[in-house]
Amino acid sequence: MYKDSDILYVNISSLHKIAKYSGKEGAVPKVNKLGSDVWNRLKEKTKSKVKEIAFDLIKLYATRKAQQGFAHAPDNYLQTELEASFIYEDTPDQSKATADVKKDMESSSPMDRLVCGDVGFGKTEVAIRAAFKTCVDGKQAAVLVPTTILAFQHYKTFKERLKDFPVTVDYLNRFKSAKQKKETLQKLAEGKIDIIIGTHGLLGKETVFKDLGLLVVDEEQKFGVAHKEKIKTLRSTVDCLTLTATPIPRTLQFSLMGARDLSIINTPPPNRQPIQTEVMVYNEDQIRDAIYFETERGGQVFFIYNRIAGLAEMASILKGLCPDLSIGYAHGQMEGHELEERILDFIDRRYDVLVCTNIVESGVDIPSVNTIIVNNAHQFGLSDLHQLRGRVGRSNKKAFCYLLAPPLSTLPNDSRKRLQTLEQHSDLGSGFQIAMRDLDIRGAGNLLGGEQSGFMAEIGFEMYQKILNEAIRELKRSDFKELFKEEIAKQDDFVQDCTIDTDLEILIPDDYVSSITERLSLYQRLDSCETEEELVEIHHEIADRFGPIPKPVEDLFVTVRCRKLAIELGFEKMSLKDQTLRCFFINRPDSPYFESTTFHSILSYLQTETRQAHLKQTGRLFLLVVNEVNGMETVHRFLSSLNNWVQKKR
Repeated sequence: MYKDSDILYVNISSLHKIAKYSGKEGAVPKVNKLGSDVWNRLKEKTKSKVKEIAFDLIKLYATRKAQQGFAHAPDNYLQTELEASFIYEDTPDQSKATADVKKDMESSSPMDRLVCGDVGFGKTEVAIRAAFKTCVDGKQAAVLVPTTILAFQHYKTFKERLKDFPVTVDYLNRFKSAKQKKETLQKLAEGKIDIIIGTHGLLGKETVFKDLGLLVVDEEQKFGVAHKEKIKTLRSTVDCLTLTATPIPRTLQFSLMGARDLSIINTPPPNRQPIQTEVMVYNEDQIRDAIYFETERGGQVFFIYNRIAGLAEMASILKGLCPDLSIGYAHGQMEGHELEERILDFIDRRYDVLVCTNIVESGVDIPSVNTIIVNNAHQFGLSDLHQLRGRVGRSNKKAFCYLLAPPLSTLPNDSRKRLQTLEQHSDLGSGFQIAMRDLDIRGAGNLLGGEQSGFMAEIGFEMYQKILNEAIRELKRSDFKELFKEEIAKQDDFVQDCTIDTDLEILIPDDYVSSITERLSLYQRLDSCETEEELVEIHHEIADRFGPIPKPVEDLFVTVRCRKLAIELGFEKMSLKDQTLRCFFINRPDSPYFESTTFHSILSYLQTETRQAHLKQTGRLFLLVVNEVNGMETVHRFLSSLNNWVQKKR
């Protein structure tokens, strides 16, 4: 549908070009007139802007690739010993992430890897192993965390895990007096501390490392821009590992590829149970029941109240509700030693309920706490709530999360959607869906920098992705040719897409799959298949769901295979009419394709291997004509034998 209700029909073989518009929820996309160039101009404008942003990203990547880092030695017996002493069994994703990290550390260019894993899925263990690996090679590791409590928590975790090994772990945060800090910094500069854990004080001028080998950044999204810039300067020569639990949608992965590699930990540890999440109105009876339910089964409770001014009052209200329980409170503006004592007392079970601000949000790990009550939950962001909820349910007990908010009908749209999202997505590893939903609710604004949030609303998220990937591709092939030599040599993809035009019936018939949305989704899935295995899998699934596969659908599968081959061989368009197949080469006579081995191999194939095909030129178009082609199967056979010949000649 275009402006003034004009309609454009789309050929089935081009259905993959249609993308869903996802901007800010509730925003109506702007519709242009059919035949006008507004859309193309908008795409070009976006592309030139995006190129500027992508240029900086790739430049950062380029300097890092060009620099020589330290190549760590392969694992020795100490590393094996450490991994064997882990009391849980590694989940498959965890082992893969660990292997990826080690591989990066053993290569000579500096590592920059992002490990995304949901709350409580064992990212810290990956960091401990990486830090230990760098210490075994005689270097130091720094772990940078956003909050004071988390620094202390990590210190305890690292210390406990590494107690039987010859490494010294220390921490820097405001729990320490100035004198203790000075001592720690001096030891660090002398190389007497192997692993240092700290808040952003670690980025200060007075911190000097003797020989830093690895920087681990936990919850990177919590640091400000200035801190991130500082981290970047450290990062260009040192191996860097970033951990985050609020994952980025998979499609952003490549845009961030400009700067980093990604590992995702998706599998929950065994025996974990999903957290039961309920949204309810503030009601003292229900709160009392929830607290007693938890304490009677031997657990503890977090009560999140995000205003320091009313914390003590809130604690006394709860004391009135539950007179026989001990209730403590903590917030970030307390004196360092006092805050530390409160948290330690809570860990040692001297309090049953801890009333606190969201300082416990990231990474605090107390397995005995299995109920969290968040007051005024509508005032938090989605990732904050997801993080807070992740503070409970860290053992094999069923955990509860109660979000207290005014009646949903009185809330603004966004807040209501946020709370409902959390209630719906409470299964393990749902951080991913939550991040995707967050995109929908807020609109995918700032991906790479502040400049491009305007385009998002105009062209939608998926289109933006396409343009971003194209921009990065073009930059790699123009301004950064030298750097990506190997990558470009590997993928001589001169053609991005191939349209197929035929007079045969190639489609999913209405009487086979009756739902139109289901048909569309199948077309799109077929198109996005990368490998033969995926195609076979979808083939089985369709047969299983809809019964024996009719001829037009079989032809559709063959067409998808033909399109993949055509793109590899460098055809922009193929048409099959009256048993004649015409394959059109790239429409630019000056394209490097005509110098490539692929093109020369095709010529030699035509001269020596076949009689049914010949080259032809009409105007500026250069094409390959094949006669006596009576169906898609024949097309596939011809393209396969041509492709095999090309591969052999490479």
